[in-house]
Amino acid sequence: MTRRTRRLPLVLIPLLLAGVLTSCGDDADGGPSTGLDAVSIEGSVGEAPEVTWESDMSADELETTTLEEGDGEEVESGDQVFTHIWIGNGFTQEQSFSTYDEGKPELVTVDDTLSPIFGDALEGQTVGSRVAVTAPADLAFGDAGNPQLGIGNKDTVLVIVDLISINVVLDGPEGEPQAAPAWAPSLVEEDGDVTALDFGKAPAPDGTLRSATLIQGTGAKVKKGQTVTVDYLGQVYGAKKPFDESFSGDSPLSRTIGAGELISGWDKTIVGARVGSRLILGIPPREGYGKQGNEQANIKGTDTIYFVVDILGAN
Repeated sequence: MTRRTRRLPLVLIPLLLAGVLTSCGDDADGGPSTGLDAVSIEGSVGEAPEVTWESDMSADELETTTLEEGDGEEVESGDQVFTHIWIGNGFTQEQSFSTYDEGKPELVTVDDTLSPIFGDALEGQTVGSRVAVTAPADLAFGDAGNPQLGIGNKDTVLVIVDLISINVVLDGPEGEPQAAPAWAPSLVEEDGDVTALDFGKAPAPDGTLRSATLIQGTGAKVKKGQTVTVDYLGQVYGAKKPFDESFSGDSPLSRTIGAGELISGWDKTIVGARVGSRLILGIPPREGYGKQGNEQANIKGTDTIYFVVDILGAN
């Protein structure tokens, strides 16, 4: 569970937002060059690219070039891919964005919500590849360009994508069922999905952080710093319905575990659990949202919150 309750947007979502930004211009001394003729790109996959601009870049259409072809699995629609992404402005000849600055790749789902400039760089490519895409800003981001990146609507865009790995995600928990502990609420299920927790026979919480395995997965143990992919449901003790859940959504939640992105009750209980497991968690305020609670989720500072968490992947 993220500290803001609802899942945070991927870094690519703000890149796709519309806005208004005037053109930076068209011509420079010597004239622009077409596509990749304007730059030289050096470096290996997994390392920040070294981009040297030879001239302004022009582009009338979206063009995709595989700079280095990897020997890994081919990326298909629906895959979640760990990628490093570098974006440059072909007019200003400056870097606009880079995941290398953040020190870790971004997890991107390949689907029809992606801008074509990213979709073409991922779908059909192989893991281990470095792909470059050039395009006019309106094709890359829409008619307004991308004000957040400082890219005008008449500028050109260079995107370099390193395909690091595919995030393998289970469809659900896989393993041996385990007896539920006496402190745990019962799971209410419909068509195989958890829809709520039933506290009818569960004792009142005593302020202890609790975790139990309801299904013992057979996958690798989750390590601190990995990106975990989970389905989850959270509910305040005694409440009749959950305050948040992902089982009914289109995709599970993916976050870094043990790095402070999640409430400490998750960091402390999910690290060390095996992929494929289903956990039941009882999290007191000090390991959840603290004395301030979470107003958005109607969680008071005295509430103990319970979660069922299915660990579907860890990379």
